Amino acid sequence: PVMMANIKERTVRAPVFDEVCEQTGITLTRYMMEVSRANPELRDLESLISGIQQACKTISSLVDRATITGMVGYANGGGSINVQGEEQKKLDVVTNDVLKRALRFTGKVGIIASEEEDVPVFNKDAYKVPGGEGKYQDVTVDIGSKYVTVFDPLDGSSNVDANIPTGTIFGVYEEAESMENCMVNDDSVEGSCLLNTLQPGDALVASGYCLYSSSCMFVFTIGAGVNGFTYDRSIGEFVLTHPNIQLPKRGKIYSMNEANRWDWDKPLQDYVTAIQTGQGQTKAKYSSRYIGSMVGDVHRTLLYGGIFGYPADKKNKDGKLRLLYEAAPMSFLMEQAGGLSLTGKTRIMDLVPQKVHQRVPFLAGSYDDVMEMRSYYDACDDPEIIKRCLARLEGS
Repeated sequence: PVMMANIKERTVRAPVFDEVCEQTGITLTRYMMEVSRANPELRDLESLISGIQQACKTISSLVDRATITGMVGYANGGGSINVQGEEQKKLDVVTNDVLKRALRFTGKVGIIASEEEDVPVFNKDAYKVPGGEGKYQDVTVDIGSKYVTVFDPLDGSSNVDANIPTGTIFGVYEEAESMENCMVNDDSVEGSCLLNTLQPGDALVASGYCLYSSSCMFVFTIGAGVNGFTYDRSIGEFVLTHPNIQLPKRGKIYSMNEANRWDWDKPLQDYVTAIQTGQGQTKAKYSSRYIGSMVGDVHRTLLYGGIFGYPADKKNKDGKLRLLYEAAPMSFLMEQAGGLSLTGKTRIMDLVPQKVHQRVPFLAGSYDDVMEMRSYYDACDDPEIIKRCLARLEGS
């Protein structure tokens, strides 16, 4: 099929485990050690993933104890607004800080872009940009760094009070250009460093999520398939429990917020009606499952198949999910598990972000289900929808 032709070839060698301890199994720590043995060029990535998994263990504990420690509710008593225009929860602020510090301490990350930051921030304590109290006083650079890391520290944080699953989403890119280009103390600083951050999903070297639910799971890819690790609190390690996750070609579940149904694009309305009523390609009636937490909904879709969507609607014509640190990292996972991720018509991994917090519609899941959904967009002759799809691909 035409969509598969665009998918970037990966050359990462999967690790080999000649011997496994019965008591501990294959831990994430050992998995990454074997990855770096098989791929010496990824040794720095081993340190970075180690930092992320340590941060996720801390965040898991914070989420578990949030109601006991008073970490539920809004930051600063309410009124603290992030760049998205969303009121920040206490855990949004704390988990963002936990991840930033963990990444900084690895020494392998030069640039960090987060849902909770206005612009990309740089590895503190490495090099202060001249100017001290000036415009770029928080812009600091690690000259020896190799990676750009993007993340949503706590997806679904508004659900913590109700004990609904939440999660951390992350993506890792290699630097697109030397960090030394960020050392100029003028208006080119921000623009120069943004070049390192605004990369398409096809440039990702790793992505994943950590799900905080009945158990804590770390699911990620380095371009050699998708593997899931469950946190064993008795030994303090993530243990491989879901090796080589493969999405079924078809599922029987669709997952979208149907309260917005009549505001969706007409092609999507028609597709959902078809699979609800058994009039789709498989003639099966699909079931509806929707958590309202992206990590939870994506996790279920990876395991059971089907299609998950956070689509465009009349109010949000570009959807609500952020391309750089939500849609692209999850799309990398989906494709590595044999699935597909589109805006409706366009492959998300092809899109080059024009700004850090750019939003895109997101429809992802089993390959055949997503392609069936796309066929409704292909048949659509609405000029506004066609123009919107082309504009995203062209970066306008």
